[in-house]
Amino acid sequence: MRGSKRVLHDVSLNIGAGEHVAILGPNGCGKSTLIKTITRDCYPLAEPHSSLTILGHDVWNVFELRPLLGVVSSELMMRCTREITGREMVLSGFFSSIGVYPYHEVTPTMIERTNQVLELLEAQHLADRTMNSLSSGEAHRLLIGRALAHDPLALLLDEPTNSLDFRAAQELRSVLRKLAQAGTGVVMVTHHLTDILPEIDRVIMLRQGRVYADGPKGEVLTKKRLTELFGLPVELARRDGCYHIW
Repeated sequence: MRGSKRVLHDVSLNIGAGEHVAILGPNGCGKSTLIKTITRDCYPLAEPHSSLTILGHDVWNVFELRPLLGVVSSELMMRCTREITGREMVLSGFFSSIGVYPYHEVTPTMIERTNQVLELLEAQHLADRTMNSLSSGEAHRLLIGRALAHDPLALLLDEPTNSLDFRAAQELRSVLRKLAQAGTGVVMVTHHLTDILPEIDRVIMLRQGRVYADGPKGEVLTKKRLTELFGLPVELARRDGCYHIW
């Protein structure tokens, strides 16, 4: 429930560790609420036979859970209002904060890991620049760095290319492909078919708060299903493992 509105209905899913999954659907179908349920920002109603386990546990201290999941969202981007440097943004992933504060104890190991992440993302040149001086694409890259700082088991990406132009979106997808190929689990929520990386094997379609389809990408992404999902006729094309509709 979000307020008095039921957003998700009888959702039953099992996403394995290290799996690469896209959750696809139109605006308002419940995608972001599903991510917030995974991260414990929202909780499901307690009903008979209902359950939710994350990494094998149904009860978590949220501060112990956060380091195990790397979350990237536009909501986090909107909270970057202070003059935080790129290095501080990545470091803040160790503290589940936005930026580093005086009471945070930064260790040499954290600094070493931050430098490794900046190198991995080819973002060393952004380390000393402030977030409010960066393009949207550069800022998104550092938010991914923040999510990777503590070497999480999986990345949760909520509409990762929103507000990005074509070049920035392509650069971001290139970074995400590199991470997926290196073995990082990726759970991507999107309404853009072009966000679904070639490395993503499984697609879950959400429609009006329910799972409409779930299975291998090649079987789920059909012209018929996409037409019904988005409520208008579409044409579908595939090239080099990427899908496009118009």
